[in-house]
Amino acid sequence: MELSRAMGEKRAIDRRSFSWRTVFFGFARSRRLNLRRMDDSEVLFLDWHHPWLFFLAVGTMIMSCVDAFMTLQLLQHGMIEANPVMAAILDQGTTAFAVSKITMTAISILILVFLAKTRFLNRVRAGLFLTVIFSCYACLMCYQFVSLLNVL
Repeated sequence: MELSRAMGEKRAIDRRSFSWRTVFFGFARSRRLNLRRMDDSEVLFLDWHHPWLFFLAVGTMIMSCVDAFMTLQLLQHGMIEANPVMAAILDQGTTAFAVSKITMTAISILILVFLAKTRFLNRVRAGLFLTVIFSCYACLMCYQFVSLLNVL
């Protein structure tokens, strides 16, 4: 009886803590590929992510930078910015446009990678949104490339 009560008390105390040191140390030496305990069945944040997410994140960031450059080139040739938010930022200058575009994309990608294992509306994994964004950027790159060829 004493042993079972001691075990129950041990399980009630969770010694794990979370801090920014945990995040940085875990990033440098990621080891957790799978869940460790049955109590962790709801844990959605692991240290290791699939390499496909890295490819999508880096590819989306590269395409975001190319998109900013091609948008500025197309604006010089008489095209207009279709996104009203980015058009308002563009009125502040090209540097503000590029910095805000890249910053917003980077923060969004970090959030999506961090939440990649979660399910949106209990149906679709959040990592799928990163694939959709990557695909949309690829289509946008094709459109801008063709438009740039037409104006040149």
